[in-house]
Amino acid sequence: MPVTVARFNLVAPGAGPAELGARYRAALEMAAYADDRGVTTVQTEEHHGAENNWLPSPFAFAGAVFGATRRVAVTVSAVIGPLHDPLRLAEEIAVLDLLSGGRLVTVAGIGYRLEEYEQFGVDFARRGALQDELLETLPAAWTGEPFSYRGRTVRVTPRPFTEPHPLLLVGGSSRAAARRAARLGLPFFPSAHLPELEAYYKERLAEYGTEGWVMMPAAETPLLHVAEDPDRAWAQYGRHFLHEARTYASWQTGGMRSAVKSAAATVGELRAEGVYRILTPEACVALGLDSYVLHPLAGGMPVEEGWRSLHLFCERVLPRLAG
Repeated sequence: MPVTVARFNLVAPGAGPAELGARYRAALEMAAYADDRGVTTVQTEEHHGAENNWLPSPFAFAGAVFGATRRVAVTVSAVIGPLHDPLRLAEEIAVLDLLSGGRLVTVAGIGYRLEEYEQFGVDFARRGALQDELLETLPAAWTGEPFSYRGRTVRVTPRPFTEPHPLLLVGGSSRAAARRAARLGLPFFPSAHLPELEAYYKERLAEYGTEGWVMMPAAETPLLHVAEDPDRAWAQYGRHFLHEARTYASWQTGGMRSAVKSAAATVGELRAEGVYRILTPEACVALGLDSYVLHPLAGGMPVEEGWRSLHLFCERVLPRLAG
């Protein structure tokens, strides 16, 4: 059975508070519906100060999803580690882990947008050291025992539900990220299909004498939307996918690598590229992927169209994947 994911970043360019509130509530209703029908994961993420209202508070959203669901995991992919106080983040994750019975997965990335660091007054040049401190602090905090932190003794309570601690992965597409994960004995989550980086991580595990594993995107990991008439859906809604793709690409400059990075400048180019795909239920089943990532509210997609895609996926794709 493939892994099935419903992704929500709540992007909605130009939306006011009333529209945003309605979209947030719709996302929770979608998560509950997906949970009832066997979707395995809700994925969310963190960005700050974006004009298009990209979600800045993934853990608040995760808590709401847990309150509306019973089984589905929530993956925060990724939290921008250096922007967070390590002790407060340890507390937030512990509470969510208890609330959900262990359904939270946190991928800690380092971020790449200078303006996000500037917004919070965090020195971008120190992001590596801050990430090291965060990743060293969280497991220590989750023991519930006193430990040394910035020259003082502290204790974080309550202890989380999951033993030995909530699932924490190190995200990234650089050797520095792989090396950091290996040194700390944490699992590694490359941001794209990068077998050479997986090999480097495993070499570093042997060097440091630590243990870990890799959760890597497949070589083909498109963001999916399901429609009876893909041509019509591309004509009506392709601009929403393009908006998100161009926003994301504008942030990821240089040699940064991501499974969902697009080079498209037009809807036609985006469709031909294949990072975003609108497929019939039958074509979706025929993909034969190891993981299916549905993106029902991509780029400000109308809520009613998001529901149509989710219904088609859960009613006409998911049962056939299970078979």
